[in-house]
Amino acid sequence: MHEHVGKIAKVSLREVWKHEAADFTSWLRDNIDVINDQLGLHLANAEKEQPVGTFNVDLTAEDADGNPVVIENQLEKSDHDHLGKLITYLTNVDETKTAIWIVSDPRPEHIKAVSWLNESTEVSFYLVKVEAIRIGVSPAAALLTLIVGPSAEARAVGERKREFKERHEIRHRFWTGLLKEAKKRSSLHAGISPGYENWIMAGAGWRGLGYSYVTREHDGAVELYIDRGPGSDDENLSILTALKANRESIELAFDGPLDWQEIPGKRACRVKAVVSAKGYRDEESWPETWVAMADAMTRLEGALRPELAKLK
Repeated sequence: MHEHVGKIAKVSLREVWKHEAADFTSWLRDNIDVINDQLGLHLANAEKEQPVGTFNVDLTAEDADGNPVVIENQLEKSDHDHLGKLITYLTNVDETKTAIWIVSDPRPEHIKAVSWLNESTEVSFYLVKVEAIRIGVSPAAALLTLIVGPSAEARAVGERKREFKERHEIRHRFWTGLLKEAKKRSSLHAGISPGYENWIMAGAGWRGLGYSYVTREHDGAVELYIDRGPGSDDENLSILTALKANRESIELAFDGPLDWQEIPGKRACRVKAVVSAKGYRDEESWPETWVAMADAMTRLEGALRPELAKLK
């Protein structure tokens, strides 16, 4: 009933193309549309063995905009050597925006590497698996399968990673300067190293209580953070309540209003003051922000120290 439907059989690549450069690369040069059909590209003017320094690129072609494309062929399992060659060719052929690596067996670590390259660079990297098949007694045919290619999603992931790294680097520089300024006033944060988060904390001399500097994109704050650990919800609140009973004298000593916060959804609570309308994104204002935050922390610790001593 289904005698007209043939069966696909895999054929050894070396049975079809005995030599990678002389046979497969030559065939691919003359049949560049096979790549176009699979990858949705518009490559033309394919040429073999174009020199790049002391190396030769397997194939070069031009995309629809006339930009060069480099193609590295490997009729075996992917390896570091060929990935290195591909990147070398890419960075040494001017205006290249596309790199294609064709292999018979892509290793998982190289799939991951090409994915990372698509996230981290502006170049489009393609990792393609090549197989040879035939149906019945038909001539062997090439079967190309895209394993990894560029995508809007990969670009978006890469952009988020770059933004995340940038925020960490900026905050580390911000904290480095602030801690230097703070050490001029007290030893409270003298043992603290600059971090990458949006806060740094020093102990208040009582387990679970700490004095924190907090920076966001466009403001800065100081606070006493109260969290005695799992199951301490009531204890944390009782400490805040006891401190708040002396709110008037504490705020007088601080020389300004404080925000007495029960944090919704958390067992912790805090006494906080936003002291700067500038944050880590306002780099030109960092020196004045550091002074304002360091001064505020000195006043906050001084205002709360006697009250905490009584409670403790």
